[in-house]
Amino acid sequence: MSLLPFGELAPYAPRREVPAGIDLGDWAQVSPLYDRLEARVAECRTVAELETWLVDAGELAAALDEERARRYIAMTCHTDSPEAEQAYLGFVEKVDPELKPRQFALAKLFLKHPLRPQLPADRYAVLERNTAVQVELFRDENVPLETEEARLGQQYQKLTGSLTVQFRGEEKTLVQMGRYQEEPDRPLREEAWRSVAERRLAEADTFDTMFDGLREVRGKIAANAGFADYRDYAFRMRCRFDYGPGDCERFHDAIEAEVMPLYRELQAARRSRMGLDRLRPWDTSVDPLNRPALRPFTDTTRLETGTQEIFEGLDAGLAADFRLMRERRLLDLDNRKGKAPGGYQYTLSEARLPFIFMNAVGQQRDLETLLHEAGHAFHALASRDEPLHAYREAPIEFCEVASMAMELLAAGRLEVFYSADEAKRARTTHLEGIVGVFPWIATVDAFQHWVYTHPGHSADERRAAWVRLMDRFGGDVDWTGLERVRANLWHRQLHIFLHPFYYVEYGIAQLGALQVWANARRDPVQALRDYKAGLALGGSKPLPELFARAGCRFDFSRETLRPLLGSVRDELARLA
Repeated sequence: MSLLPFGELAPYAPRREVPAGIDLGDWAQVSPLYDRLEARVAECRTVAELETWLVDAGELAAALDEERARRYIAMTCHTDSPEAEQAYLGFVEKVDPELKPRQFALAKLFLKHPLRPQLPADRYAVLERNTAVQVELFRDENVPLETEEARLGQQYQKLTGSLTVQFRGEEKTLVQMGRYQEEPDRPLREEAWRSVAERRLAEADTFDTMFDGLREVRGKIAANAGFADYRDYAFRMRCRFDYGPGDCERFHDAIEAEVMPLYRELQAARRSRMGLDRLRPWDTSVDPLNRPALRPFTDTTRLETGTQEIFEGLDAGLAADFRLMRERRLLDLDNRKGKAPGGYQYTLSEARLPFIFMNAVGQQRDLETLLHEAGHAFHALASRDEPLHAYREAPIEFCEVASMAMELLAAGRLEVFYSADEAKRARTTHLEGIVGVFPWIATVDAFQHWVYTHPGHSADERRAAWVRLMDRFGGDVDWTGLERVRANLWHRQLHIFLHPFYYVEYGIAQLGALQVWANARRDPVQALRDYKAGLALGGSKPLPELFARAGCRFDFSRETLRPLLGSVRDELARLA
């Protein structure tokens, strides 16, 4: 596909089941491959043959996953391209609806196979558990609903990617406008902030309508699968075997009790340093001593080369992984009009190579984002030799440990981009950001709990629920005169629209990442060794075992949170 930033990528392992030259977007060509797999599983007479069949079924799944990934990448890189949009929607609307029943049929055949109980339990327990959920939840009537959900999500991305403002005579994307929030000139910050806020508010009704459509579709999906509400369905669909809604609510309480006092202390210190009687929304990202904004790079070439240098100093294997991505052009880092917002790492499942997408404009946060997504990429490459497609991807809660821990592990080498004083300042900003992200995670997650357990609510009721959570977790920022903006802030959080109930994972994982960081402060060599060993397991073990192999505990109670925040507080004091 010509709109892709990278060229041809060969399959990591030679194909045995998928013909060369097949059009994976043409269901008529794909369907016979599923016929063959269904026939073959009945012919498996030994455990070894069944294991080979699982690998071959994964080969087809990986090829199709990569086809979807390529189309998604092209679409997000070029939201203004009708060709890319049609190619992605064509796969979602024509292939996915045919694919899901066939995957369901294969899953049922596997679970019912007489040899399945003889598979080594330690090797296949996670696969069997997850496959059972797939079979449990599948409903034919949900296939068109899931297609509609994907279509609505694509429309959200298209709208957000198209938003620009005219600012001081120039058209700028909303991502580009973010740079002004680091400018010492307070009136300039306010002008820029209001410009973006007003542009988003102009689309508030559209965002609400989109979300109402998504909420309705998701409610039907859950009801069809026999669940009382979408929250219960989502927790099951995400294979959350090790925690439930009650655990998340207790996590929210822990954040309120343990994080909010430190968060408010940091806000008070910021207000004092800035000489303000109150913090306004445009005062939260600027340097509190009015120093010029940190600008680690002026172009993404420097971002790439400097990040490469960080990894060279950290670990030879990680450096080689990042060099491979650069050589294969698996990075699209620049911000531009027509590009979807945000950042992500997407694994090309058949090539077993990671692709990083982001919108860099020269900020410190861009550097953190690249380090974060590189952590995901290293995770994908660490499990590259795993023969089972299903195990080459870990649960999100642990995937985010890979990325967030990499931000922290690499933070000790920021002098690649900065002077010693600037690097200290960047580390302080990063740690303060970690403190600040916990309340936002609690807000976003608790909001989704409310949304999906209050069916039939109105847009006004939804906004009121959001405001109550902002009162609980927003800290001490003055929104006087900006109440409508505050009530609609959730529109900017793409996870609420695209990935429901995918957000608490960031908080759980941040605790894991902080544990990796704490380990590295004591023994950096062993901490990095454990981190990489955890990544190499892919998704082959349950969450608690993945955390343990990386040197962490899978726990997000106050007892885990409190000492880690103590370490952050101590480090911030040392950096001051």
